[in-house]
Amino acid sequence: MSHVFRAALTAIMLCPAPALAQDNPLVDSTAWEELKELVPDGDTATENSDILLLDAPTRAMDPAFVPVHLTQPPGAPAIRALTVVIDENPAPVAAEITLGPAMLPLDMELRLRVNAYSNIRAIAVTDTASVLAGRYVKASGGCAAPASKDLEALQAEMGQMRFQILSSEPEGTKVRHTAKLMLRHPNTTGFQRDQVTLLNIPAHFVDVLEVRQGDDLLFKVTAGISISEDPVYQFRFLDNGAERITVHAEDTDGNVFDQSFPMTGL
Repeated sequence: MSHVFRAALTAIMLCPAPALAQDNPLVDSTAWEELKELVPDGDTATENSDILLLDAPTRAMDPAFVPVHLTQPPGAPAIRALTVVIDENPAPVAAEITLGPAMLPLDMELRLRVNAYSNIRAIAVTDTASVLAGRYVKASGGCAAPASKDLEALQAEMGQMRFQILSSEPEGTKVRHTAKLMLRHPNTTGFQRDQVTLLNIPAHFVDVLEVRQGDDLLFKVTAGISISEDPVYQFRFLDNGAERITVHAEDTDGNVFDQSFPMTGL
């Protein structure tokens, strides 16, 4: 083996492999061209993977429960709010999310209903730019999908909550937790049908969810019909030392649900 060939081979081995192309990048969307003027900062937002990332499956296993994972790379500039949009859904704005400082850099997962093959995108603003991240997801019928169980059973459990700390790791002098919040609610969309009467079931969903540690806001979600039945949020946050997590939720029928969870023993 010549010295030149050996040097070239060594250089190739030392160079990082090129990043794999995203399996399901955003595609051109007539719906988005009409929507972006209506979504805050949608008309100026550009994709920037150094600030915001969105991951979702190429093909959804269940269109009524599509996992969407929002993250920021280490060192990314702060974002305080973002809007999640599903281009082809009947009500495209799935959620507007306000973030407290303890949630940054962002690492959050939620479950959405996707009604047709569609881009799912998040639009956020930093101090200097508006950014966008997204994926194209093959799914159909999520907004009309029947409930996972009898509607009366779902209503009987409505408002029940569960909060878990899944893992914890030190970060400087503090601790960052990965947590999961689950809220029982039918979250009907208005497009589902009663299997007995064949009439549409009225829309009834959680439209406000606010989570705090002590007095400090972790996040607030203002939601539409595209959040899944029995909403689940998984997220990372920096512990501020307060002893309790409080959750406040409201739905479109005027019901209010409040619960508090101790940080110790979770």
